[in-house]
Amino acid sequence: MKTKRKLITITAPKSPISEQYKTIRTNINFSSVDREMRSIMVTSSGPGEGKSTTAANMAVVFAQQGKNVLLVDADMRKPTAHYTFNVQNTFGLTTVLTRQKTLRDVIHPTEVDHLDLLTCGPVPPNPAELLSSRSMEEFLVDVYADYDMVIFDTPPILAVTDAQVLANQCHGTILVVSSGTTEIESGQKAKELLQTAKGKLLGVILNNREIKDTNYYYYYGKR
Repeated sequence: MKTKRKLITITAPKSPISEQYKTIRTNINFSSVDREMRSIMVTSSGPGEGKSTTAANMAVVFAQQGKNVLLVDADMRKPTAHYTFNVQNTFGLTTVLTRQKTLRDVIHPTEVDHLDLLTCGPVPPNPAELLSSRSMEEFLVDVYADYDMVIFDTPPILAVTDAQVLANQCHGTILVVSSGTTEIESGQKAKELLQTAKGKLLGVILNNREIKDTNYYYYYGKR
């Protein structure tokens, strides 16, 4: 098993970057005045832009607020959450959606109070079909009964259709872009695909912006 990845909201909860994640949390809470925000999908336009790290840190700060949170690794192409939290990925979301095990059989508690993890499970041959299945609808009903907030880490939206399929099932979507890496056209195309899928784009997180040598700044912008 790979070495556990460090999450700054756990290792340095009072750091400037952790404070930015809390700002994101606050903005999300304010954005849900008209509708309760119970599920958030985190995606990016392409790979390597930091969506999985962002999803995990967001899950941590919501849990630190006292909400019962479930982080779901819905990236069935390249799952990573089990590495981040150093747990086995023998069973997970795909196991639940194919009705081989129940949700409660495969949940992993984490070291963070109020935060549970659902890993991806075995990589399936048909991710988009699983995410659009009746089982997925039933899964959402199930998790809403036990959790205040569900955060989905999904594949890059320009790479495969999985994120588009899930976008209109979640209450909101956050798009992660990487400073100096994400092309403007790619970001615009990702936004268009989310809108076409009738997903509610809450905003964009600009990741990996270098300021004064090695400091990083995260910005959450409402449309």
